[in-house]
Amino acid sequence: MLRESCSAIVARNETWSGAAATEPYEAGWALEGLVFVRALEDAVGSPGLAQIEISPDGMRWIAEGTTFAMPGQRDQTTWARVRHFGNWLRVSTQLGEGVSVKVLVTFQLK
Repeated sequence: MLRESCSAIVARNETWSGAAATEPYEAGWALEGLVFVRALEDAVGSPGLAQIEISPDGMRWIAEGTTFAMPGQRDQTTWARVRHFGNWLRVSTQLGEGVSVKVLVTFQLK
């Protein structure tokens, strides 16, 4: 049996500051995935951590428990592995005062 796989860009050329998150992505067909966050420019300040969030309906979000570093330098890529996430998935972060980073966020699911 061939497994289905998909790469989805869920944030492209977005400058994140303050509370930021990707668009919701419907991925109930997938069993597992990798989440990549790449800085497209050097961050202003120290970006801190991102987290994986899940949702029953794509509108109300709950921290899934996985956290990972946000990239801070141009072309630096950070990532997380996810499993058992239900139907809706996204990445969010809370950047400190004056902190910003331009990102490209990709989900690779199968």
